[in-house]
Amino acid sequence: MNPLFGKQFAVDLAREAVIRGASAAEALLRHRVEFSVSVRLGEVETLKESTDQAFGLRVLLDGKQASVSGSDFSIEAVESLITEVIDMARATSADDSAGLPDPSEMATSFADLDIYDPEIAELPTEQKINLALRAEQAAREVSPKIVNFDGGGFDSRVGTMVLANSQGFVGEYRGSSCTIATVPVASDGDRMQRDYWFDSRRKLRDMDSPEKIGAEAARRTLRKLGASAVGNQNVPVIFEPNVASELLEDIFQAVSGESVFRKASFLVGQLGERVASRCLNIVDDGTRPALLGSRPFDSEGLPTRRTVVINEGVLESYLLNTYTARKLGLRSTGNASRGLVGAPGVGAGNLILMPGSHSPEQIISSVKSGLYVTELIGFGVNVVNGDYSRSASGTWIENGELTFPVQGVTIAGNLKEMLNAIEMVGNDIEFRGSITAPTVLIGRMTISA
Repeated sequence: MNPLFGKQFAVDLAREAVIRGASAAEALLRHRVEFSVSVRLGEVETLKESTDQAFGLRVLLDGKQASVSGSDFSIEAVESLITEVIDMARATSADDSAGLPDPSEMATSFADLDIYDPEIAELPTEQKINLALRAEQAAREVSPKIVNFDGGGFDSRVGTMVLANSQGFVGEYRGSSCTIATVPVASDGDRMQRDYWFDSRRKLRDMDSPEKIGAEAARRTLRKLGASAVGNQNVPVIFEPNVASELLEDIFQAVSGESVFRKASFLVGQLGERVASRCLNIVDDGTRPALLGSRPFDSEGLPTRRTVVINEGVLESYLLNTYTARKLGLRSTGNASRGLVGAPGVGAGNLILMPGSHSPEQIISSVKSGLYVTELIGFGVNVVNGDYSRSASGTWIENGELTFPVQGVTIAGNLKEMLNAIEMVGNDIEFRGSITAPTVLIGRMTISA
């Protein structure tokens, strides 16, 4: 790591920008080590490792702002970038809502959220490769119908992030993550199908075993063999957890302050109103220990927090950074997210569709005739008006039981109606990403071939 990398460099960078004419400044430092290995049929296909160390500087000048990034930490290079970014800011248009947060809102203490795992940083390359190969081998051993693989591997990332601004904030944290995945291909005569499974965690010890990941990937692939379409109809639809998480991503776009202040969301102006079924509860929580979306402060230095977004169907809060909060006359929820360059956007912490009391089996058994969706394909969601239409595959439900695999269908509806038509929420939640949901039953959607 560059000896200049650290809190003092970030503090000095922001201070120097103000000395040279900026009204306010924010410096972000990032050190990151990434590893990726892909395997196929017992062989290593690609192996990559990279180390990245860089800084970003955002300056504000009477409502105008600009940002730059660099990886040269020499005095000459840094001074040149400061001059450049201030000149850039002078050329932009002013925006009264642009600016750093009020100092009173910034984090002053930092909880240990257990988001760094030294075991990932120290894991030998041979062991990383072995984890990927074990997942593939486990999938292969499930059935002779698993005849090929369309990828899979092990990925990891460890890094340090430092943020400082001219308002007096300075903070630092380390984080880590790793992922194991495998993508089997199954054959039954002339018919072939593919699917995948994975696990992704902050800590290696929290990961499912490669054998469990591989076996689940094979199970998901084999169940698709012999899939066919079904006729046009309006029926109940169950989203399995991975698919329900995609629905939650759509909801995030609708509650993001960036969509709301631009009036590009079907939830504009509905704070305090019922927008969903009473069984729907959504929370964004960036403070949960060891989860992928957790961090002690956001990208503006505000403490992360637990925000109730929807409570028993009532929209309680949007998710906001400082800029979008000012645009809407509200307060930031600590959801600023940014890279080295650019103004902060809005990002989720750990966005969670809170679990209900029903098992997946109970939800399936409640449906006389309907579709259990295991995969969505393509794009077809308009968060401005809520229109929803996506290609889907899954398993047909008849008399409360899973029967035959289905593919080649489109499911359609409107997000407003879908949220209000949620009848049951499962208890089967697992945290494999920063956006997480259990099984969800939607009372009625349109299915077409």
